[in-house]
Amino acid sequence: MKNLKEQTDAKIEAGRKANPDFMKKVDQIIEEAKSFQQGKNAIKIGEKAPEFKLPNAKGEQIVLSSLLAQGPVVVTFYRGSWCPYCNLQLRAIQAKLPEIKELGANLIAISPEVPDGSLSENEISKMDFIVLSDQDAKIASKYGVAWQVPEYLMQHMKVDRNLNLEEINNGNENILPIPATFILGKDGIVKWNYVNVDYRTRSEPNEIIDVLKNL
Repeated sequence: MKNLKEQTDAKIEAGRKANPDFMKKVDQIIEEAKSFQQGKNAIKIGEKAPEFKLPNAKGEQIVLSSLLAQGPVVVTFYRGSWCPYCNLQLRAIQAKLPEIKELGANLIAISPEVPDGSLSENEISKMDFIVLSDQDAKIASKYGVAWQVPEYLMQHMKVDRNLNLEEINNGNENILPIPATFILGKDGIVKWNYVNVDYRTRSEPNEIIDVLKNL
């Protein structure tokens, strides 16, 4: 079975073949974002993770500190169920979830999608980890991974993909999280993180397993 990088690389290559001009422009946008160090304010290893209380697909409020009382917590921010790279990543994490749970950890996936009927019915919500809604991106901002999406990408999502993010995210149409993953010890301190403004690349689930084994 291909690892996550091989899957995302294949997705990127397919995109380059199908729409080379678009992917070239995305490359330029990502390089510009990197040059401005987008994501540089993400919480760092050794720092205390901000507390949060967010709703799941059923509208139930999930509190970070309550989960930390049970053991380590893996927090991953993703753009939404409409993002193919996010789906690849979360499927890969889902495959490793038994190992994550065996190591005493909980996994939380957070996106701006509003917890309504569509969220409760999508593929991600049916996975075996906790899916939460940060529709105003306030928690993503506290973790330093909120990103104002460039207009070119907004137009692509509206016109080419027919995505109405204002509706999907209940009013928030242009602030999305930088895909990022944080591993929090039971004390709430960040033990490991992965932050990359290039939304097409993600951390490998095996890295998460290795860190949890060494906590």
